[in-house]
Amino acid sequence: MNRLAVITGGTKGLGRAVAERLLAEGFDVLLSFATDHERARAVGAELRETFSGSEVFTIQADASSMDSVDAIESFLESHGRRVDVLILNAGLTARGSLEELDIETWDRVFRANVDIPVFTIQRLLDRFAPNASIVFTGSLMGEQPHSMSLAYGVSKSAVHALVKNLVKFLAPRGIRVNAVAPGFIDTEWQLAKPDHVRDSINSKISLGRFATPEEVTDPYAMLVNNPYITGETITIDGGYSYR
Repeated sequence: MNRLAVITGGTKGLGRAVAERLLAEGFDVLLSFATDHERARAVGAELRETFSGSEVFTIQADASSMDSVDAIESFLESHGRRVDVLILNAGLTARGSLEELDIETWDRVFRANVDIPVFTIQRLLDRFAPNASIVFTGSLMGEQPHSMSLAYGVSKSAVHALVKNLVKFLAPRGIRVNAVAPGFIDTEWQLAKPDHVRDSINSKISLGRFATPEEVTDPYAMLVNNPYITGETITIDGGYSYR
């Protein structure tokens, strides 16, 4: 039986790219998605055809609800599987000024980006395989301030701090925990931005362009595979702010 990687938000964008990378390395994958059943079904079928030596599972699991934790735990129990790799990639953002921000939006973003990941790990503690690896998706915005994404930026800063703090709790169990903090990536959401917005962002990136999702999978693979890295957040942003 192959090792199992659980990837939240794994059917599109960066999550899917990471899934493909781990499938190519011989993992089975469990990919969670929020609402788009048809897309998830199509992605699952495509990945099964491409990576015929691995198993690909998809489950609906809303990143902002504890029901997502129940769904993952139920899958593992019913299939008799343990978690070798947990990629906590699902999350929410919210754009708006400080004046427009309300407590409901703030809570929703923190619940998806910080709270649910913490309690996912807690619930799965006894289901991790020996020498398991957890990788959070952090963000450049957790390091560089953004004028229209306060809740998102602060929540991702909390993710980066969480990685450091979790080391103390997870090391006795032989579980490593790290994060990747991507900059701007050519996912569907970013590709939909107007040209003038993308040009403005590119002007601040040393390499002058957005990353492809595939380029950002390298640090995930390294953090999964290197047994001597824990408590680290790796930024991959093309040299943002250096121009």
